[in-house]
Amino acid sequence: MVTSRMPTQKTATPAAQPEVRFRLRIRQGDLLAIGPGKVALLQAIAAHGSITAAARSLGMSYRRAWLLIDELNRALDAPATRSGPGGPAGGGSALTPVGERIVALYRDIETRAHAACAGQIAELTALLKR
Repeated sequence: MVTSRMPTQKTATPAAQPEVRFRLRIRQGDLLAIGPGKVALLQAIAAHGSITAAARSLGMSYRRAWLLIDELNRALDAPATRSGPGGPAGGGSALTPVGERIVALYRDIETRAHAACAGQIAELTALLKR
């Protein structure tokens, strides 16, 4: 049986809702002190109880996660995380009150910025192809 192949046309599919993100970054000299990746990593540490599990959940290497936490802690007056000694049972990690405050403040800024700019965001997203 011979079939002819016609070029297919793209069928209109409902457009997904646009995703709007604010990407606040705080630099201290050459150091990126606080940014979205570090805040996401802090949240993952709080959720998983270790840098290893947090890194895995975010699809990054342990080394990359450790370097991000080290860079963050060097930029702060007090550390954002604390870790127990390693070993066979693993030491685990948790957020300090400073780490918890960083996450809360960062997410609050995102929420407030989104609310303050809701009209402009609606106008911008209305310009997208439907």
